[in-house]
Amino acid sequence: MSSPHHLSVSSRPGNVSASLQAILDDHEGPLHMRFEPGVHRCGGLRLRSDLTIEIPKGAELHFIPDYAAYEATSVSIVAEESDRGMLVAADASNISIIGGGRIFGDGATAFTHGEDGDMGTLVAHKLRPRVLVLENCRNVRVEGIRIDDSPMWTMHFAGCENLEIVGVSVDNNRRMPNTDGIVIDGCRNVRIRGSSFRTADDGIVLKTTRREDGRLTGDCEKIQVSDCVVESRSCALKIGTESFSPFRDISFERIRIEGSNRGLGIFSRDGGLVDGVRFSGITLACHETPAGFWGSGEAVTINTIDRRPEEGPAGRVSNIVIENVTGSMEGAINLVAERPGDIANVAIRGVHLKQRPGPLGTALTYDIRPTIDDRFDRFPQDKGAGRVNAWRFGPDGKIIGLVPYPGGMPGVFARGVSGLSLDDIEIDRPAQLPESWNASVIVELDRMVGA
Repeated sequence: MSSPHHLSVSSRPGNVSASLQAILDDHEGPLHMRFEPGVHRCGGLRLRSDLTIEIPKGAELHFIPDYAAYEATSVSIVAEESDRGMLVAADASNISIIGGGRIFGDGATAFTHGEDGDMGTLVAHKLRPRVLVLENCRNVRVEGIRIDDSPMWTMHFAGCENLEIVGVSVDNNRRMPNTDGIVIDGCRNVRIRGSSFRTADDGIVLKTTRREDGRLTGDCEKIQVSDCVVESRSCALKIGTESFSPFRDISFERIRIEGSNRGLGIFSRDGGLVDGVRFSGITLACHETPAGFWGSGEAVTINTIDRRPEEGPAGRVSNIVIENVTGSMEGAINLVAERPGDIANVAIRGVHLKQRPGPLGTALTYDIRPTIDDRFDRFPQDKGAGRVNAWRFGPDGKIIGLVPYPGGMPGVFARGVSGLSLDDIEIDRPAQLPESWNASVIVELDRMVGA
């Protein structure tokens, strides 16, 4: 490969997206585009191969807070009904986004229209762009940048290979729905390290989606996440719920989870198996959230639920290791298989947690959302029914998918799990158990011995 051409972009008033896109389109060969310190305002940009975007300290990329500004940067994967991104690329290779500068999405102010006090969230616009969407790309590096206030998923990598995410910081509004920190969707050979993700939705999430035309994005395998900090009002470290293809060979190591709802989560719904996942060296603080958020204060949640029974069962979850976990939780550790044996060979060891009551009482149920009743194609049109992909009210006026623990909340709850191994588990509970807590620390139902 020839040496890159270096080009500096000075800060100037107005929308600079047309001029920037012209540079990207017209220049042949490797290009290193450096934004000079100052504010740069633009709409969507379509990136290409052999490109380095440098946003150094003091440079700020402010995206125009209008969904229409991203008509030319649509993407093939629809997320939460939206199909546009701010920085996008498809079928490209050798892309780097580097530097110590900042990217602003203006999500909480420009893409909301009120708040839902009961559920604890802002009410977001239906159509919102993601900040970064790369599809079917190879050899990608994102390093050192900070992204603030994303309107939707912050970084979405779909069908990509050889990703390196280093020293990145994401800081989103903690009440803005669907603002996942980083989404690894059907990707292979991924390393995420030394980064922080603070957001209202999932922090670091692995998915295997199905596209609008029915094509599968692909398997998610050989994923390594290490030395990160995550704060999430949903699930800090998550696999699923979109799970059309398999997940294999995944590790999360030395992660600090702060002020989060759920800590570690695996959610199988759509047929893809989950095999070979390790969580190790995790410190966490999980607290209750209003019922509009999935889960409440759980250190660990693993569940398998058939979301599309007409197409087939949820994929099996097996060969899971959870070790050396410390911290606190206001909920419990729960593992629930809709069909006994669909969660198998789970080793939980070296787990030392404080379990304390939360102020809301929402942790006293375990949460199996999303279910078949939450699907877009089955959701009622009545606005009073709930919110799509969030919650739905049943005939009794209660949220569907919240199930009371039998006999009260224990420290560890397992239902239908095969080959569960528990070793060196310490759950520090109040001497006087609160109302609706189970006297047993560990409760196993429909226990299966074999794999």
